[in-house]
Amino acid sequence: MSYDYHENIKDDCVTAIKEYLGYHDVKGMSKETLKEKFRDAFWVDDSVTGNASGSYTFSSYDAEQNIAGNWDLLGEAMTEFCCECNAIEKGAEWADVTIRCYLLDEGIEKAMEELEEEIEKAIEEEPEEESAEA
Repeated sequence: MSYDYHENIKDDCVTAIKEYLGYHDVKGMSKETLKEKFRDAFWVDDSVTGNASGSYTFSSYDAEQNIAGNWDLLGEAMTEFCCECNAIEKGAEWADVTIRCYLLDEGIEKAMEELEEEIEKAIEEEPEEESAEA
């Protein structure tokens, strides 16, 4: 069974969104604005795409294992990014990061759906007041 990039990027986005919401004030932001903030932050987050350092796995071997059975995704990513380079020459870590960047928007969308309630609470203008009844 091949590595499931779709599920893994979504899981990484869930973790990163939770962390982002814990450190940033997002009150009053629209979901679209928040999605753009996530994309900007996660595009260069090694724990999501690996694009900051050029490696998600920090291991050529692990990257090769991830790519096995996912050459179609690499082809799609290279087409999307208009990349005409030789992926073999660039190496497994480059290819792994390229796939992760390609799937980032999808991962953010799925993660935002999964975390809908937490996101709603985080962007509310005013926190709900608790009932004074005991």
